[in-house]
Amino acid sequence: MYEGFSGDELSFKNSKQSTYRVVIKMPRKARVKSKTGIYHIMWRGTGGQDIFHDDGDRLKYLDTVLKYKKRADMSVYAWCLMSNHVHLLLQEGNEDISITMKRVGVSFASYYNWKYSIKGHLFQDRFKSENVENNQYLRAVVRYIHQNPLKAGIVDQVEAWNWSSCRGYYGKTVYPLGLLDAEFVLGMFSSDKEMKRKAFKVFNEKRNLDKCLDESIYKPRLSDEEARAEIRKILGEVEIPQIKGLPRMERNDLLKKVKRINGVSQRQAARILGVSPNLVFKA
Repeated sequence: MYEGFSGDELSFKNSKQSTYRVVIKMPRKARVKSKTGIYHIMWRGTGGQDIFHDDGDRLKYLDTVLKYKKRADMSVYAWCLMSNHVHLLLQEGNEDISITMKRVGVSFASYYNWKYSIKGHLFQDRFKSENVENNQYLRAVVRYIHQNPLKAGIVDQVEAWNWSSCRGYYGKTVYPLGLLDAEFVLGMFSSDKEMKRKAFKVFNEKRNLDKCLDESIYKPRLSDEEARAEIRKILGEVEIPQIKGLPRMERNDLLKKVKRINGVSQRQAARILGVSPNLVFKA
């Protein structure tokens, strides 16, 4: 198997009538280059797994994006970090955006695997992207990114989410300094310093039917009570307090099934089950 390829299977027989299978690899379709160099990017954890488990993970990811922003002379117009996926609005710099994103992904995955003492892929093999070719759609994507937590039911107001660029557009400090390039977008609303922020805020919080990339990611988180009920369905006759005492293979099999419950984060599952988050991550 070669990275970046997918294939179909072909069977044939040799002179001894033994059957062999060959997997024919077809190259992935190349990304269409954006004429403006601006891309809306969404990258998910492999298998939908959480990629951020605490604020330290989120801070590290943003630091990593800043590091490669500077190296590639890239512009960052918006971001939002959710538990199992990331949205970014970027304008590529002195290298192809795929190269820059690969650098970010490899660097953060190395940190993640070291911190949680695990191996394997963290992100899906290929991030999703769409070209942003005009100012009207650029503004819509910024709003869409900022409203991610709102649509997911995590917050009641867009600026209540700490892990997006929203507050930076509202004139507040966002971490890390130097990551957000807000003036390009704000300048589309007004040339007046005060008016452009006010106009942007009205636009940014307006209800809309915007759809960008994968709408299916918006699955509201379950409350602990709801999550506990779903977990009990998976466990069957096993009681929640008994999960820690099960043989390793049986326990891990159940934990894998729990991790697939929509709306339940791995950290939430660990808390409910009374086990180490690391145990859930590795299952």
